[in-house]
Amino acid sequence: MASSSSFSSHNWSYDVFPSFSGEDVRKTFLSHFLKELDRKLIIAFKDNEIKKSRSLDPELTQAIKKSRIAVVIFSTKYASSSWCLNELLEIVKCKEECGQVVIPVFYGLDPSHVRKQTGDFGKIFKKTCKNKTEDEITRWRESLTDVANIFGYHSVTWANEARMVEEIANDVLDKLNLSPSDEFDDFVGIEDHIREMSSLLHLDSKEVKMVGIWGPSGIGKTTIARALFSRLSRRFQNSVFIDKVFISKSMEVHRGANLCDYNMKLHLQRAFLAEVLDKRDIKIDHIGGVRKMLRHRKTLIIIDDLDDQDVLEALAGRIQWFGSGSRIIVVTKDKHLLRAHGIDHIYEVSLPSYKLAVEMFCRYAFRKNSPPNGFTKLASEVVLRAGSLPLGLNVLGSSLRGRDIEDWLDMLPRLRKGLDGKIGRTLRVSYDGLNNKKDEAIFRHIACLFNGKEVDHVKMMLADSDLDVHIGLKNLVDKSLVHVREESVVMHSLLQEMGEEIVHSQSDEPGEREFLIDPKDICHVFENNTGTKRVLGIALNMDTIKTLHVCENAFRRMCNLRFLEFDSQSHYMLGRAGQSHLPENFSYLPSSLKLLCWYGYPMKCMPSKFCPENLVMLKMRISMLEKLWEGVVVSFIVVSIYVISSCQYIYLTRCSFICYSCIQSLPCLKEINLWGSSNLKEIPDLSKATNLERLYLGLCSSLLKLSSSIQDLKKLRVLLMNLCPFTTLMTRLQLSDIRSLVELPSSIQNLNKLKQLDIRDCKNLETLPTCINLQSLEYLNLFGCSRLRSFPDISVNIKGLDLSLTAIEEVPWWIENFSTLRYLLMAKCNNLRRVSLNILKLKHLQKGDFGNCMALTEASWEEDSSSVVAITMDNIPSRLHDKAGCSISMVQLDFIGCFNFDHKVLFQPQTVPMQVILSGEEVPSCFTHRTTGTSLTNIPLLHISPSQPFIRFKACALCDVERISTDGFNSFEIQVCFRFVDISGNYFDRFDFQRSFSSELGGHLFIKDCCVPLNKDVTSLAHVDIQFRLVKEHSEFQLKGCGIVLLPENSQSLGLTSNNVYLGGHQIEHSQECGDSAVENNRSRVCEADEEDVVNDGCREVEQSGEFVGSYVEALRNIRRIFLKKYRSSPQNASVNLSIKASNYESRASITVPNVSLSESWFHDDSA
Repeated sequence: MASSSSFSSHNWSYDVFPSFSGEDVRKTFLSHFLKELDRKLIIAFKDNEIKKSRSLDPELTQAIKKSRIAVVIFSTKYASSSWCLNELLEIVKCKEECGQVVIPVFYGLDPSHVRKQTGDFGKIFKKTCKNKTEDEITRWRESLTDVANIFGYHSVTWANEARMVEEIANDVLDKLNLSPSDEFDDFVGIEDHIREMSSLLHLDSKEVKMVGIWGPSGIGKTTIARALFSRLSRRFQNSVFIDKVFISKSMEVHRGANLCDYNMKLHLQRAFLAEVLDKRDIKIDHIGGVRKMLRHRKTLIIIDDLDDQDVLEALAGRIQWFGSGSRIIVVTKDKHLLRAHGIDHIYEVSLPSYKLAVEMFCRYAFRKNSPPNGFTKLASEVVLRAGSLPLGLNVLGSSLRGRDIEDWLDMLPRLRKGLDGKIGRTLRVSYDGLNNKKDEAIFRHIACLFNGKEVDHVKMMLADSDLDVHIGLKNLVDKSLVHVREESVVMHSLLQEMGEEIVHSQSDEPGEREFLIDPKDICHVFENNTGTKRVLGIALNMDTIKTLHVCENAFRRMCNLRFLEFDSQSHYMLGRAGQSHLPENFSYLPSSLKLLCWYGYPMKCMPSKFCPENLVMLKMRISMLEKLWEGVVVSFIVVSIYVISSCQYIYLTRCSFICYSCIQSLPCLKEINLWGSSNLKEIPDLSKATNLERLYLGLCSSLLKLSSSIQDLKKLRVLLMNLCPFTTLMTRLQLSDIRSLVELPSSIQNLNKLKQLDIRDCKNLETLPTCINLQSLEYLNLFGCSRLRSFPDISVNIKGLDLSLTAIEEVPWWIENFSTLRYLLMAKCNNLRRVSLNILKLKHLQKGDFGNCMALTEASWEEDSSSVVAITMDNIPSRLHDKAGCSISMVQLDFIGCFNFDHKVLFQPQTVPMQVILSGEEVPSCFTHRTTGTSLTNIPLLHISPSQPFIRFKACALCDVERISTDGFNSFEIQVCFRFVDISGNYFDRFDFQRSFSSELGGHLFIKDCCVPLNKDVTSLAHVDIQFRLVKEHSEFQLKGCGIVLLPENSQSLGLTSNNVYLGGHQIEHSQECGDSAVENNRSRVCEADEEDVVNDGCREVEQSGEFVGSYVEALRNIRRIFLKKYRSSPQNASVNLSIKASNYESRASITVPNVSLSESWFHDDSA
């Protein structure tokens, strides 16, 4: 493919070559298309019905080669002509060899038929191919496919053919202008500007639009405007480019008159209309002449370098003055002028990137895109010197063009010292146009002292002066003299240099100028005591000098000094920075100071007569201070500076202080920087420093704790504590309700002793660090972090996790790795959609709260996970509750208010024992025995095995909560009573309990697995009666129904078989394939407890005789099987020896009945 450069440099004769089948489109589409091209002054080749032969006419071949664009109009009979197909071959060849642009038009047929040679088009093409060589056919096919793959126009998609013709013609016009004319070749990046402007102009719209181009002097606004005019003018009936020269000449005859004068505006309009309409002696007698003559004309008007509102009102006062589709582009340095005229669509011209700036400079200096050998560093320095400003690149590049390296080296020092005259004059226009002494003063302050500083800093420093900072900054921004970027005031380097030159020109004597910024001038003033009351600010980079000698009375004559800044880029120690020397009797600093920054201050205290009543910022890095001033001992940090109550910033870094007190007396304080204060042991009470935003404590190597008052600092945005020793020992960190916290830094992983992390109510927190493991972290509170979307993964040893009111969408499968997790709280997570039931693999999990998660729809097992949670000999103790609870530990899951949740998965019998709370108004149908009352009777007991020690039910209670109690939630206890009746009418009772609470109204379903021990001869049992009752009656809620289902595995799986153990419905299998080696390699622990803890501590056994019967368990294990047997025991507490034998393995333990004893021992090998 040819490059764009070859395309632009080709010697063209035509703009467009149309390739078509005359039989299909000559008198229809083609005639309209050629007419539209003529109207737009686009030159198209016209064959004038050349008689076509089998071979391509040489005239046509030349016409194709000499055309910038080929428009191929595919119609049904296009393929019937070998002439058309040969034209297409030539077009493809030109596209590939010289970059010819090709636009396909599919007139009345499907583009895919052309691409694949199918349909009617394919049939006709097949006929044309008869008697042709294979090579010729192949080339035709390839060319058809090639061109049909280019994005083009399909007539079927256009309801109006005239509109399609106009759009294609506009597309041609755009593509003709894709390569800028030679006038703009050196302005690299012009296409980016054109593209941005096109999006604002909306050229397809029939509305009249006014658009502004805004930016500082020298940035290329005029070049962009002229490129736009060159590109767009042919789209409009009339077009005009109005520049400053035109306006000046038009007003020359009325120089003595005021511009607001009616006759002046009338004269401007006459000259303007004469230019637009290309007519002389235009006669208009009233201001409405523009509207009268242009309201029906589509007009392009560009007014360049405009700085007067009245001129704009005279030339383009209203959009109603111009015809449909007109565009008015106003180019200015003054943004306020555009806004005042109601122009909202404004393109702000920004500086080119460094890479583009180098290329632009090389175009001017070397007539190429990159510097020749030996000039790379020199070119880079000039570009930096010009600050990437296009005007500076142009002027400096042109002045250096054709010169050798020696000339460059001679000229660079002069460039470093001052602005080029042309650049300076151009930039000075904006400054002189301020017409406001206060705005000019703010400009000079920024140029000399505050460039790059935060907006708030500038406003704070210039507050209480006679300068209107807020309005002044806005005016400077509108005039493109400064920009506000990321809350900082930024001035271009060339404008800054111009401001410095303006100050320098105030006097030959440095002490008579407003600002001192040149190191030589500053040293001269201090050594010779030549300062005066005119000096407002001094800024010295200490890195640029070796020593600074200040005489005793150097500051006395500078009584209006407001800003004193001796700073350095050195952060750690006095080294390469220069040192200042003060006489021992140095005793005076002006009381007018608002900013005092003195890097390496050499004295042990501040001047005794210094009264800092106006001081706003104190910054004394790496100073020798031992006390601030007499009576204020800093070595004991008595910063009880009541006289500077307006102070907002204190910088005392790397000072050997011990403690600070009374900083709380500074209500305006915004920042404290104590970085590197090696002897700092504690920070003071900051509770009254309510405006504190930044606190820097890095490298405070003696700091052992933070004040609890930190949590009262509601505006604190930055807390830096790197390399503080106490952070490695921290066990609890609370960062709650910090609205500015967006991301928790990964450096938190250094807190390796941290156990509790509280980040609740950080509303803007979005992400937590990943791939870290806070090994000691046990509790993480993210309650109310409403923008947090990802499930936290920062500790596998977590015990408690509160994620309520977050934006988390899923509980992931890998939660099963949180092996110690006890509770997971996710109430009111409105984005939560899915919960992985792998949480039920967590043997320590006690509660999962998903209440009021409105979007929750699904809870499921992962595909590669088993839905059966095995209970091994290792985790049996973890499934044993304390004696106040049930014998099998219950996972409590709360799904109240989750109305879209499919709860059926929770009723599957193979899941772990659980207690679930759901919203509902009736007992689910899966409970085979249901009632609207509180009791169920005559539930048959079938297939009960003689060896079955217990029976499992799933019970459901329907409770209606009618009101919420005063404490915000209702607590209650539901008792489930089981009466087992045998065939003779004898019975015994069992009891189970469900404790819970709720803070929601309406129907609640309380579902629990019940495991009921059987101590009778179960072969004679006939049925069971069940009753639900509230242990404590409350008026807030009532039982409305209940239900029971016997779990289906009761008939078989609860019986003890030879190879399996079942506890609570969970099966422990011993693999026969493992053999003895499995036991050898996996020495299981046996944990001992009395039987009531294994079976159901909460259930009481009562026979008709009223005799209480306790029980204990003996477990017998061999290689192939485990047996669980139940024995009666006396009601007294007793210790029973329990022997567990397994081939060569033996363990002994004791069980105390009924109290729990969890002593345990390892199996040991007696075979030796």
